[in-house]
Amino acid sequence: MRVVKEAEQRRNEILDAADALFGQKGFDGTSTNDILEKVGIARGTLYYHFKSKEDIMDALIQRYSDRILGAAQQIASDQSIPVVERVIRTILAMNLSGESSDVIMDHIHKPQNALMHQKIQKFIFNGVPPILTGIIREGIAEGMFNTPYPYECMEMVVIYANTVFDDDVVAMSNEERMTRIFALVCNIERLLGAETGSLKEAMKIFER
Repeated sequence: MRVVKEAEQRRNEILDAADALFGQKGFDGTSTNDILEKVGIARGTLYYHFKSKEDIMDALIQRYSDRILGAAQQIASDQSIPVVERVIRTILAMNLSGESSDVIMDHIHKPQNALMHQKIQKFIFNGVPPILTGIIREGIAEGMFNTPYPYECMEMVVIYANTVFDDDVVAMSNEERMTRIFALVCNIERLLGAETGSLKEAMKIFER
């Protein structure tokens, strides 16, 4: 058991080092030698944990994606949060949360890390709609929503939200961002057949 724990720690050390280096130099600008020097390990140790630099990047992408999907799933499964509020909170959870979120997002959005950004978006587009669909089905059962296409509606919302609110795609001021958020909420109500203003009321939480 102790050996497994040490292997896990070493693997995370390699990922942390690669994460920092990719942020500084980009994926293409970082060599395996750079990673070896930063961690202070032999090449054989690196290849024991990862087959290649691409393998390291995929592991980092998985770590970022797990964090996003984990945050979304935690909110979605919290029965103490009203259905409408859970929908909005889960959508907002697509942004990485935590103390290092700004650093992480800046890192992902660098031009040299475009491939990492693209792969993370793929995880989000495939992973978040099923989570949201579960909440929508609860709302349908409770008479809050009325749509025969809960998954497809959430797929549209996730793709729109994750694209338009991506600073690399659409540059906007905070005021423009809030306008788009309220427009999105208004259109989610229509997509779901919800009572007009029901989701907008929940948005007051985020205005504060």
